[in-house]
Amino acid sequence: MRSLYGAIVNYKQKEIMVNIDRVYQKVLALANKEQRGYITPQEFNLFADHAQMEIFEQYFYDLGQFIRVPGNSTGHSDAVTNLEEKISFHEIYDELIEFNINGNLFTNELERLYRIEMIRVNYDSEKGMSVAEEIQLNELKKYGTSPLGDWSKKRPVYTRYKGGTNPQAIKVYPHPDPPILNPVLGLLYTDEVLVSYIQKPATPNWAYVVVNDKPLYNSTHATHFGLHESEETELVYRILALAGVAIEKPQLTQVAAGLQTAQIQQEKI
Repeated sequence: MRSLYGAIVNYKQKEIMVNIDRVYQKVLALANKEQRGYITPQEFNLFADHAQMEIFEQYFYDLGQFIRVPGNSTGHSDAVTNLEEKISFHEIYDELIEFNINGNLFTNELERLYRIEMIRVNYDSEKGMSVAEEIQLNELKKYGTSPLGDWSKKRPVYTRYKGGTNPQAIKVYPHPDPPILNPVLGLLYTDEVLVSYIQKPATPNWAYVVVNDKPLYNSTHATHFGLHESEETELVYRILALAGVAIEKPQLTQVAAGLQTAQIQQEKI
């Protein structure tokens, strides 16, 4: 359950979006060239979501590869710096979360959670924040019975597990105390848990209204791509490739692959 403080969220969220209508029009222009086929809005939205998640998840694989390679002193041309910048647009910092009385948090309470970066706990009886260390569920008993490894409010830990119908849950040790209800002052918080995590981009949606049997773009209800603006060209090529498979136009997939290869070669120059 989210913090009952309401809209108290201590982070700076940055959004640089790729305009979904611009991408759709480029995809249509390339697909219709030489009568290669038409992509409906429904098909485009499916391909758009798939392409966006492919690019987003590739950031983390690429970062793991590039981080092993020595970089350079020029920030704007360093692969690791560029990838970290793109990932930073999805980082949520120190979101105040309400855990239940047993120290549980079901991760579906974290909007579009992709991966947790850090959990900090502010126990009312202690001074200052303590960063919780993640431990594996099978190590819980070992840590809890070891005089040296046992958790405390100065050294909290957390573990993850499958939480019933929820795909994943988090449990913090020692359990943070839940909010206390004061009949005069209302809710008073004792312990606080702050979660920093990486958020998945929102599902893109080319919204439209039908006029004279033709779909017309509806910017009011559209959801743009939640990726760095530099990914616009990559999105176009990936969506084209997916569309070529779906509408059984292999030449369209070949065109997309050729354009993507040319882009990769240009980036290497």
